[in-house]
Amino acid sequence: MTPHGVRCMLMRGGTSKGAFFLADDLPADPTARDDLLLRIMGSPDPQQIDGLGGAQPVTSKVAVVSPSAAPDRDVDYLFLQVGVDAATVSDKQNCGNLLAAVGQFAVERGLVAAADGETSVRITMVNTDGLAVSRFATPGRRVDYAGATAIAGVPGTAAPVALDLADTEGSTCGSLLPTGRLVDEIDGLAITCIDNGMPVVVVRAADLGRTGYESPAELGADAALTERVQSLRVQAGKLMGLGDVTSASVPKTTLVAAPRDGGAISTRTFIPVHPHPSIGVLGAVSVLTAAMIDGAVGHDLLVRPAGGGPLRVEHPSGFLDVDVELEPGADPPRVRRSTVVRTARPLFDGTVFPRP
Repeated sequence: MTPHGVRCMLMRGGTSKGAFFLADDLPADPTARDDLLLRIMGSPDPQQIDGLGGAQPVTSKVAVVSPSAAPDRDVDYLFLQVGVDAATVSDKQNCGNLLAAVGQFAVERGLVAAADGETSVRITMVNTDGLAVSRFATPGRRVDYAGATAIAGVPGTAAPVALDLADTEGSTCGSLLPTGRLVDEIDGLAITCIDNGMPVVVVRAADLGRTGYESPAELGADAALTERVQSLRVQAGKLMGLGDVTSASVPKTTLVAAPRDGGAISTRTFIPVHPHPSIGVLGAVSVLTAAMIDGAVGHDLLVRPAGGGPLRVEHPSGFLDVDVELEPGADPPRVRRSTVVRTARPLFDGTVFPRP
């Protein structure tokens, strides 16, 4: 940290945007670090006008990256969700979208040497101790951000980033089905509580009197729905072993419906009670995992592609292709692997000046 500011790279990862820091550039003490990050992001303020934040959860994120001490890992990635209108900094979840930019950031900062052609970076997701391998193009040993891959919710195209996820089953709650059941009932609603990288409460949109195709604005304007979502997640949090989640960012809640645009399933997600403009990477992985399990909420809505391959999760901004492989015949269900493709790029690199 310099006397006047902090070295920072602002990067888009998937459909999120965040401030990326080397751990050595931030205070080692978590309390001092979090205070600094709140001032950097401009929180608490609904507009985050005096900081880097973009006035919504998907643009109020931080990645802290450091070399890994583990022999089979390259870097450690700590994700921090910074509150917008609340002075909160949470490490209770991963972020699969920002994960898409961690490998490139590690190369740009000299933590990992790029290979000629393609580079693989082994990343510890510190929040849950999971492993992700990020693969991206590095012709001439330099990161190439240009490409023809489009992802829903991001204008234009960019170079693809393949994320192979391991050890995500029960990443936060300790098991894939944290309540020990495929289906639970809360407030008269059938739900499935799932954790394959992100704790999620899955409920049929129709059971909440919704189509599941509403826009985020329509859902956000529905005060009664907001109350029901909060009630569901707070009660589910206790069942999932997460304790009192009233003010926590997890579990997420996802409403599912039959696909209507050629995908496998349609989703509307809340983080934690604000409608998400798309869906998080690990949230999509968890929701799709639930839909693949016979008897879980949403399984009867799932439409598999005739030719096999990744399953397309529909969301308000478009879709996200996810490949989840379950252990055949395993009871309880077990996950072998999960893979998604994202894009990422740097937005600026320099010095950020925190609010005094």
